Amino acid sequence: MSMDRKRIEPLEPEAWSDQLRALLGGTEQPVAALEGRAGARSSPPNILLTIARHPSLLQPFLSFATALAAHGVLPRRESELIALRAAWNCQSAFEWGHHVHYGRAAGLQDQEIRRIAAGPEAEGWSADDRSLLRAADALHAKQDVSDELWAELSQRWSPEQLVEIPFVVGHYTMLSMVAKTTGVMLEPGLPEMPGHGP
Repeated sequence: MSMDRKRIEPLEPEAWSDQLRALLGGTEQPVAALEGRAGARSSPPNILLTIARHPSLLQPFLSFATALAAHGVLPRRESELIALRAAWNCQSAFEWGHHVHYGRAAGLQDQEIRRIAAGPEAEGWSADDRSLLRAADALHAKQDVSDELWAELSQRWSPEQLVEIPFVVGHYTMLSMVAKTTGVMLEPGLPEMPGHGP
């Protein structure tokens, strides 16, 4: 699909019900916090305005997304590392652009973000980062990790964190599917995915 073709228009504010307005308004501070601007407010991203076309999905989706992003047990940096690898594997320009922004706020350096596209075997990763990136790739390819990789992950991460790893990869894989299929446009000013710019 062309990256510049909207299939479903995001729901405009004048079409929001009171309930939808409250739900979307409730995302403004959490999104700003992900951007590293705690206490500020940020407009809901286009993907939420697209999901808002199906209001009965929006509330449970937001509850789950908030549980994962705001109450996850993986450190934010590591969560963003595998979210970005999921976006890269799915070639989702929308998810990539947002998670570069969130990843920087969580402590990922620009050289690390560039290296995510090269994958887990690129020079410069720590052993822990390499294992997480390998897990993201395995989950993308096979929806599972090998026993050897599981053993590596288990040396570093708690059972609670191990449960969260496939949730993060699966969540951003799902959002990549939604963004690409419905033609969600990346907002101006967010980073382009390598190879997807003008």
